[in-house]
Amino acid sequence: MTFLGHASFLIRLHGGPTLITDPIWSERCSPLPFLGPKRVRPPGLAFEALPRIDAVLLSHNHYDHCDIPTLKRLQRRDTPRILTGLGNAGLLRRHGLRDVVELDWWQAAPLPGGVGARFTPARHFAARGLHDRARTLWGGFALETAAGGRLYFMGDSGWGAHFAEIGRRLGPFDLALIPIGAYEPRWFMDVVHIDPEEAVRAFRDLRARRALAMHFGTFQLTREPIDEPERRLAAARAAMGIPESAFRAPGCGETVLVPLALA
Repeated sequence: MTFLGHASFLIRLHGGPTLITDPIWSERCSPLPFLGPKRVRPPGLAFEALPRIDAVLLSHNHYDHCDIPTLKRLQRRDTPRILTGLGNAGLLRRHGLRDVVELDWWQAAPLPGGVGARFTPARHFAARGLHDRARTLWGGFALETAAGGRLYFMGDSGWGAHFAEIGRRLGPFDLALIPIGAYEPRWFMDVVHIDPEEAVRAFRDLRARRALAMHFGTFQLTREPIDEPERRLAAARAAMGIPESAFRAPGCGETVLVPLALA
């Protein structure tokens, strides 16, 4: 598991496919190349250093998660399958991305090597412009390997009872990838993004053995200082008696080896 920055992870499953989540190599997450949130650090790997990608897990269509220039580069190089929520295939196919599988919440699709991927609920929204709000579906992904190992990629989500439901139905997870940033001001952001304290609660509800933080330290999307999410995660973890080894913020470019339990 290599953290590439923001919500992008490179996942290499032993004996299975190589996956990437919400890949973005663009300098800005914006419809305009000269305006909008700009990177404060480069991706954890150069694009050219990526191994062949078998499949992309695309959580929703916001610009910081659905980066069309990066997806087109992957299409030209690797032609990966793209798993995503209902309604997103039209946008992707307009840009030449052909192998797109749309999923409803709780719907599953197979991946190479006997891996199953299931699209999971989230409390968020989707839009690319002013007139397409909630026209496509958003969510996360739960993965299960042929040997019974389980991984969870949350995408973006506000707090809700769906975390406990995902944990009951699809957990426990060997590893969960949980967002900790883009949460201020709370009166506005709490319906779409969890904060670090809620991330620790979600970790418990999901019945995850370990977690890595994401959605922090790459783009300045909201009002909190860009280094605050990591500090608040550490404080929230300590307050709940959870060791750092169980849920931490990885370094950009850091690779973590995760043993997968047998079913």
